[in-house]
Amino acid sequence: MSTFVRLLKDESGATAIEYGLIAAGISVAIIAVVQGMGSKLKTTFTSVQNALN
Repeated sequence: MSTFVRLLKDESGATAIEYGLIAAGISVAIIAVVQGMGSKLKTTFTSVQNALN
């Protein structure tokens, strides 16, 4: 029973998990921004191409 209690109190991996979750959240935000900018850039380049033709 004491091994189980000691296991529940052990927080040595918690920091690594938290950093992993933060990194995953930042990655999702970056992907969303890049996708949004990508569609705007495509529209801009298309209008420039049409203006040059």
